[in-house]
Amino acid sequence: MWAVTPFDAVLCDLDGVLRHFDHDQQADIEARYGLPLTATAFAPELIMPATLGRVTEAQWAESIAAALGGDEPARLAVAEFMQVRFWVDEQVRELLAKAQARVPVVLVTNAMDTLEEHLDRLGLTYFADDVVSSARVGVAKPDRRIYEIAAERAGAAPERCLFVDDRLENVAAARELGMTGVHYRTYDDLATALG
Repeated sequence: MWAVTPFDAVLCDLDGVLRHFDHDQQADIEARYGLPLTATAFAPELIMPATLGRVTEAQWAESIAAALGGDEPARLAVAEFMQVRFWVDEQVRELLAKAQARVPVVLVTNAMDTLEEHLDRLGLTYFADDVVSSARVGVAKPDRRIYEIAAERAGAAPERCLFVDDRLENVAAARELGMTGVHYRTYDDLATALG
């Protein structure tokens, strides 16, 4: 892997990097019900309270249904939406496991109160050295505090951390703290960074 380790820790996003959702299935649900599920679900006023741990995932789902009219079709659509298939990118898992042989790997994710259950379903409960969940720490990316928490848990100075995320604004915030940021779009982005 590295001849000389350039990082003391790898801080990695979960969704869009290690875990992926079936977007075709989401689009199919939206089309069948004729409802803007994704846009509604991820509107800041609905998603942020859940991401910050102020409401549960179940309460978030209720708020989506209410925003879509609160009728039976809206509730059925949201119920299906909440069950969309997700999986682990095994190539990314393997890369991170190799990195973990040298340095701590910490997952840094904007998540909800169900994160631990989801990690268990994915077989990731004991994968990372630590998990920093926005719902548990009360701050979310791109707030600088979540990066500081992650670096502290990894036992590394920010400037010695590699941060990986699929959202450019999250990478930019990490870079502002002196971290090496990788904007993840494909496996090769991470493979190159971990060299």
